[in-house]
Amino acid sequence: MTFSPRHPLPHQGERLYITDGGLESALMHRQGLALPACAAFVLIDEPDGRDRLWRHYARHARIACEQRVGLVLETPTWRASSDWGRLLGYDASALVRINRAAVDLMLELRVSCETGASPMPISGTLGPRGDAGSSSRMSPGQARGYHAPQIHAFAASRADLVCARTLGDSAEAIGIVAAARACGLPVVVSFTVDTDGRLPSGETLCAAIGRTDAQTDGHAAYFMVDCAHPVHFAPAFAIPGAWQRRVLGLRANASRRSHAELEVCRDLDEGDPAALGLQLGEFKRHMPWLRVLGGCCGTDHRHLDAICRAARHVSRYDREAEAAMP
Repeated sequence: MTFSPRHPLPHQGERLYITDGGLESALMHRQGLALPACAAFVLIDEPDGRDRLWRHYARHARIACEQRVGLVLETPTWRASSDWGRLLGYDASALVRINRAAVDLMLELRVSCETGASPMPISGTLGPRGDAGSSSRMSPGQARGYHAPQIHAFAASRADLVCARTLGDSAEAIGIVAAARACGLPVVVSFTVDTDGRLPSGETLCAAIGRTDAQTDGHAAYFMVDCAHPVHFAPAFAIPGAWQRRVLGLRANASRRSHAELEVCRDLDEGDPAALGLQLGEFKRHMPWLRVLGGCCGTDHRHLDAICRAARHVSRYDREAEAAMP
């Protein structure tokens, strides 16, 4: 199957893209919603819930349009896979419907908000089978079988790509990429790292990307790192090499806390939006090939505005800097 994306994707040009901030943390801590299992997809079936989702994404779309950058519209479906869906009372057919409805909501947002200077590709969001910040302990074959139904739902929709977020090991990533490849769907893999810069599996970021590419013929469009603070990203890039060019995106937490600390904390650590923007701006300075910058836990529109301004200030994809890199 050959898939033709309806929109240009971040890795296909030089434009800077942003994402939204931490959706689930914003809904739970700032709006006081009780999201079972951190599952934002349950709001799609509720009129008030859809309105809340719309306002969240539309606020970030305004930032993208004001700053003349792209926005990756990532569906609120991080938990819309079979194990988590079953826990919340959703069977297989209900999950297919939810995933497609999430893409439809993003389509409505795109029609309302997109401009020529701010393209908005739609990304179907996948999450790990287990908890974020842990290793899946699945084989690639098991991971492919688990994630295939959600990927098939996105392939049958008008999603432009899929992105697997907060993955803790390469085996799950390999299975996801294989399932997306079978559907002819562009796929992005976003690994999370602990405070030491390693994946929860203990793999280095370099090794995880290398294994994923080796087992899938490099089918992933690009890689990202997410759900960690920039100070935790830094050691992940301590190993030099061409592999770093496969990383085109970063989504940062507002907090410097570890995954374990965030799991048990009751308060929302918002960090310093301006400082976070400057820190990601520095990554953009040293990695001028970065295309996608965004926020994760604890971030909102303030952090994204600061990130966007800092990244645009330091570079609009400096060709000379990239050419000088080994």
